[in-house]
Amino acid sequence: MRHSLKTGMIEATRLTRAGRLTEAMAAIRRTLTGASAPPSESGPQAERTQPQATPDIIDMVPPSREAGGAWTSPQTGEARTGADIGSLVRPVARPASESLPLTGRFEERSYANAAGRRAYRLYTPSFYRGQALPLVVMLHGCTQSPEDFAAGTRMNELAEEQGFFVAYPKQTRAANASKCWNWFNAADQQRDGGEPSLIAGITRQIMADVAVEPGRVFVAGLSAGGAAAAIMGATYSDLYAAVGVHSGLARGAASDVSSALAAMKQGGAPTVTTSHRIVPTIVFHGDGDMTVNPVNGDQVIAQAKAGATLRLAVTRGTAPGGIGYVRAVQVDESGQPVLEQWVLHGTGHAWSGGSPAGSYTEPRGPDASREMIRFFRQQPSASGR
Repeated sequence: MRHSLKTGMIEATRLTRAGRLTEAMAAIRRTLTGASAPPSESGPQAERTQPQATPDIIDMVPPSREAGGAWTSPQTGEARTGADIGSLVRPVARPASESLPLTGRFEERSYANAAGRRAYRLYTPSFYRGQALPLVVMLHGCTQSPEDFAAGTRMNELAEEQGFFVAYPKQTRAANASKCWNWFNAADQQRDGGEPSLIAGITRQIMADVAVEPGRVFVAGLSAGGAAAAIMGATYSDLYAAVGVHSGLARGAASDVSSALAAMKQGGAPTVTTSHRIVPTIVFHGDGDMTVNPVNGDQVIAQAKAGATLRLAVTRGTAPGGIGYVRAVQVDESGQPVLEQWVLHGTGHAWSGGSPAGSYTEPRGPDASREMIRFFRQQPSASGR
């Protein structure tokens, strides 16, 4: 018997309230795919015998390039192709030396404040001799690391080519069992507290240590990292000149684990901003994303727009790898592009145009990294804010 949408969401809510988060995610996956529920997952006996899941698992593990398959829960061991259940497939790790054949420095550093401590990686181009360069802060997705994210996005290669610093804050398993940025916690969506204060602190520490071009600091991320990037843009608009969100969610889309699961499936209720200043934002999202509903990309743009009146231009195209897309650019009265949204046809929860050397990538799509840097460079300096 197949689950209806209503029945499936009731079951997911029950499991979430019981603390069984991996099973709640599996229930949502069954609802989306129309698969039947295994008998062991329901009924009083299951309540008594199944262990309680406590980690905050908000993202999914991508299929490996070798085995294929579908996105899976990081801990349940489930993988689905249609309604079939298979074995867990995890991304294949690549040595940093293989992923990053670059001549610049890729150093590990750390920052601490009252909210805790986070390590981060900083890439400095080989030609840096003290001149002022822009800074891009990159926030990885769940289960990823700075090294993996750098390999998959090729952002260090672009930094070497075009001249900018790249920082990769590192989430810890102590803060989240799946190394997700806790975008769904109310305490981690505010200025000067929680994880936003750590990410902003890392940014400011780098600005004090190297010559960062004034007003040319940007933040971007994937999935949970994309949601965190949206939070940083909304809470530190004086620090970041523009934001890049790939497969993420708007600030305020969720306030706890239960609402996060709902927002990922059907969109949330983002925080309404009263600011009259637009935070320049570029969004990428696959319309085949089964982990984070593409409507969340629309909500990121709407939140950044802050009710402003803009002119819209829409173009369509196909990337060299064969992925079609719709690109919508909104400009202000002076003709300055301030919002840009890419809808990628048929792609899932992965960085568009990324390298297969990293996880969560779709190499056939438009080059999201290069397009983000192009968009960032189009923006006027934020130093006067």
